[in-house]
Amino acid sequence: MNANSSLAPSDPEFDYIIVGAGSAGCVLANRLSANGKHTVLLLEAGPKDANIWIHVPLGYGKLFKDKTVNWMYQTEPEPELKGRQVFQPRGKTLGGSSSINGLLYVRGQHEDYDRWRQLGNTGWGYDDVLPYFKKAENQKRGASELHGSGGPLPVSDMIMTDPLSKAFIDAAVETGLPYNPDFNGAKQEGVGLFQTTTRNGRRASTAVAYLGPARTRGNLKIETNALGQRVLFEGRRAVGVEYRQGAALRRARARTEIVLSSGAYNSPQLLQLSGVGPADLLRKHGIDVVLDVQGVGHDLQDHMQVRIVMRCSQKITLNDTVNHPIRRTLEGARYALFRKGWLTIAAGTAGAFFKTSPRLASPDIQVHFLPFSTDKMGEKLHDFSGFTASVCQLRPESRGSLRIRSADPTVPPEIRINYMSTETDRTTNVEGLKILRKILGAPALKPFVVDEVDPGVKVSTDAELLDFCRERGSTIYHPTSTCRMGNDALAVVDQRLKVRGIEGLRVVDGSIMPDLVSGNTNAPIIMIAEKASDMILEDAR
Repeated sequence: MNANSSLAPSDPEFDYIIVGAGSAGCVLANRLSANGKHTVLLLEAGPKDANIWIHVPLGYGKLFKDKTVNWMYQTEPEPELKGRQVFQPRGKTLGGSSSINGLLYVRGQHEDYDRWRQLGNTGWGYDDVLPYFKKAENQKRGASELHGSGGPLPVSDMIMTDPLSKAFIDAAVETGLPYNPDFNGAKQEGVGLFQTTTRNGRRASTAVAYLGPARTRGNLKIETNALGQRVLFEGRRAVGVEYRQGAALRRARARTEIVLSSGAYNSPQLLQLSGVGPADLLRKHGIDVVLDVQGVGHDLQDHMQVRIVMRCSQKITLNDTVNHPIRRTLEGARYALFRKGWLTIAAGTAGAFFKTSPRLASPDIQVHFLPFSTDKMGEKLHDFSGFTASVCQLRPESRGSLRIRSADPTVPPEIRINYMSTETDRTTNVEGLKILRKILGAPALKPFVVDEVDPGVKVSTDAELLDFCRERGSTIYHPTSTCRMGNDALAVVDQRLKVRGIEGLRVVDGSIMPDLVSGNTNAPIIMIAEKASDMILEDAR
C-alpha cells in the first residue's frame, strides 16, 4: 500500500506528529507547543501514567515486570554470556522509561560530547550541549556555571541517607578515590551520593515535569494506547503516521514534520516497518523499500552491570524492613504522611566513578551502591540483611543490532547486544570487580560486613571473575545508537537529527547517540530533546 492511497482528506492534520511520549517525546511536546503557533499530536503506545507505583521512587521495583507499562523485551541468546537471554525493560506509558527508571541524574563526562564532536557531529561538543542541560534543570542546590535552576526537570539530593551508603563513601575514600559532591560538576571521578529526578519525594518523569504543564494547551493533542504502525510517505517525504488505537486503525497527516521518539528499540523498529532500513531485511518481510538505509538498527550499544552481594552484620538494610510486616507497614505510612524513608530511594544511593588503569584519561567504571539485595532486580529481596554494589563499564566497545522479526508491529524486535564481545570489555569488567572488592573490604565497611555472598571468596582469579561476569552480567538499561548521528555511510541522522535521504522526518531520542555516554542515559536524552526542539523550531521559520 502506498502513502498516497493511505491518507484521506478527512484524516486530522497537525504541524508536528511525535511518536513516543517518553524521556524525549514529552520534552518535544512541551517545547513545540509552547508558543501556540504549532499544532502537535503526541502518540504513546502505552496508557496514561496513572499507576501509583510510577510516582513512588522505589516503585521501579514493582514496575520491572509489569507488562501494562513495560515492553519487557528480551535479547537473543548472548554468545559471551553463556547463551543467556538478557531481560530489557523499557517504559510503555506517558513518560516512557523516565516513568519506570532508577531516577539517577547523571549527564556523563565532558569528554563524551567532545568525542561526538570529534566524530564530525558539529554542534554536539560539551560546550554546545551544556546550555541545554542547564535549560532543562531545576537544580535543588541552585544555579551555577554548570547547573540551571528554574527549568522543568527537578534535580534533588537524596531525602534519605543511610549508614551503609555513608560507609561505602568512606571506604572508597580510604582506597584513594576522592570525595565528589557533584558527579555532574567539573569532574566525574570520585565517590559520593547521586542526585535524582525527584521533587518532594515523588518521581519527576518527563510526563510530570514537561507534559504536565502542557496538557491543557489547545494546540497539543495527546493520544495514549496508540501504537505506531508505520510512517506514511509520498515519495521520500514523510507525510503522516498510521497508528492503532484499540481496534481502530487511524491516520494523521503532518504538515511540517514527523519526529520519532520511541527509544533505541522502537524508533528503528518503526523505521524498518515503514520501509526505511536494510533493504534485504525489509523485502524478507514483504515491506516496500522507501529507502535502503543499512544503518537503521545497526550499532546498538548498552551498559552491562555485574553485581556483588554482601551480607550485612546489622539489620539496617531495606531487606530487613520489607521482610518484617510491622516495619513494612510503618514505612508505607511514613511515606504516605511525610514523603520520607525507604520509599524515596533511587536505584543507587551512593556511587563511584574510577579508572581501571592509570593510562586512562577519565573513569571507565561506574559503581551503583544499594542498601538492599536480591538475586535479580525486580524480584523478592533476600531474607537476610544484604546490600549490593555493581560495576558498569562506561564505554563498551561491543556493538549489536535491532532487526524486525515481522511486518506486524506488535511482534517484538530481535535484539542482539553482543555484551563483552571484545577483549577490552572483558578485561575492564574483571578489573572493575577487583577494584570494587577492595572498596568493599576497606576499614569503613568492616563493621557492616559478614561476608561476600555473591560471587563469594571461591571466585578469586581473573578467569573465575570473567566466568562470573558471563554467568551473572546483566543490563543496566541504557540502550543507544541504533539510529546513530554522523556523516558516514551507516549514520542514520545528520547533526540536526534529520533522517538522511528523507524529508520531513527526524529521530530524537537515545538512539541517535553516536556512542554511549559515561553514565546514566536519561539526563542526556532530555538534553537531546531540548536541543532538538530548538533546531526544529528554527527550521520552521
